[in-house]
Amino acid sequence: MRLNWKVAATTLIAATMVVTTAACGSGDSQASSSDTSTVRVGTSPGPYSELFKKGVAPVLEKKGFKIEYTSFSDLQQADVALNEGSVDLNVDQHTAYMEAFNKAKSGTLVALNKIPTVPAGLYSSKHKSLKDVANGQLIAISADSSNESRGLRLLEKLGWIKLKADADPVTVTPNDIASNPKNLEIKPMDSATIPRSLDDIDYAVIPGSISYSSKVDSKLELAQETLKPEYLLVAAVRKADKNTKWAKAVTAAYKSDDFLNYLSKNNTNNYWFVPDELKQ
Repeated sequence: MRLNWKVAATTLIAATMVVTTAACGSGDSQASSSDTSTVRVGTSPGPYSELFKKGVAPVLEKKGFKIEYTSFSDLQQADVALNEGSVDLNVDQHTAYMEAFNKAKSGTLVALNKIPTVPAGLYSSKHKSLKDVANGQLIAISADSSNESRGLRLLEKLGWIKLKADADPVTVTPNDIASNPKNLEIKPMDSATIPRSLDDIDYAVIPGSISYSSKVDSKLELAQETLKPEYLLVAAVRKADKNTKWAKAVTAAYKSDDFLNYLSKNNTNNYWFVPDELKQ
């Protein structure tokens, strides 16, 4: 009889261990990331991941967090990994892009906070002033739909063109130009080729990430776009992780004196647009 009780007790202990182990292993990646001291960041080419590595990561590391990086060749791959839980955070997209991704991929990505953004700028290696604009000059803008509309709105801001009053400001194309008093030749081009073509055109609107990666001289910038709220960059996470300890630490790091001092020292010619919420 004693032997049977021992067998029963051993069986019960073993069963309990199996159940406990199964329970520990049943949590998804989102739940297990809530108390972690490691933040897995999906990086994409451009200035925003670099700013995180140099300005934000050191603040987090001082707080005891370990940062692990996974590089992606494009932002969509990074977002897929983020949505699936392979990484915890990325800092390379604006709200409009994130919402489009969520809609197309049934994603659950949300913004922790707005972060510094490089606006699109008007550049010229031929002309030193906006006043040099003249009849028939060649102006390059990006051909992709998002940056094309931003380029056209910048030209309208400068008074060089007038867009149709009923045109959607997010999707405007050259067909929506109502007035072009100087008969400017506005040429949509692949964003990556514009910096290499500066010597062959009069002016060019270049997206911030492209001007950074192409190392365009900031002294050639003559004007910047007025950023619409949906084009401000954000620190993005899964919805399930928004209130985790590490996520709150990321937001705090972007608002820290150490980060803002670093940014101030590396913001030549107001290259970075800093959201008001980080200044407070």
